[in-house]
Amino acid sequence: MIDQHGELDTALERVIEAARHHLAAVRAAQGRIDDDAVWQAYVDLNNASYAYDEQLMEAFGEVSPWDVQAIDPEEADERFANPDGSPAADSHPRVISVRQRRDYRVPSVSALIRAATSARRAETPAEEEPAPVEGVGEAVLELLQSGDGSLAALDVPELEPMDGVVMVSEVDAAVDLEAFDDDDPVGPFQPAAEDRLVGRLDEHPFLELDDEEYDHSH
Repeated sequence: MIDQHGELDTALERVIEAARHHLAAVRAAQGRIDDDAVWQAYVDLNNASYAYDEQLMEAFGEVSPWDVQAIDPEEADERFANPDGSPAADSHPRVISVRQRRDYRVPSVSALIRAATSARRAETPAEEEPAPVEGVGEAVLELLQSGDGSLAALDVPELEPMDGVVMVSEVDAAVDLEAFDDDDPVGPFQPAAEDRLVGRLDEHPFLELDDEEYDHSH
């Protein structure tokens, strides 16, 4: 008789060990894109999770919350890596530049500064006194820095989004930030002559309808 409980325990231990190896590989990669060790650890974790899920279903008719499918390690190596294990080189590499601008109305400067002050205080060690937030620009920068750095960090009641624009371009070279002064407001965003504009998306967060249009639509 097959010891299903023992097999499940073994499968779960493989998942735990694979998760530890994956975390170690991610930490060692330090944000490198297409790191081979991370990919291999990902495949191992995926397949260990899949095996555990299958055994759990067979033994008890239950499933784990991991919705995964098995990955063939050999096929994965052929698709994503060279024979020596290094990441495969794309025969058609591209650099894409995404430039975004969005304007905001500030209904209350004092309310915005209070929100930024609260965000700064949350990021400051308890034994230290945070520096005061001085001005609207510094307040917005503080919200970005205390958030994830994206415009989503500015989705706060203290700011009313206005129109914006997103431009996607194919470029020959990535931006060299060291080539521009920190206070240069134009250089990093200035398209080069050889850049190829793919498209422009206009953002209109609020489209106001007059009373007549509203009545006709209802």
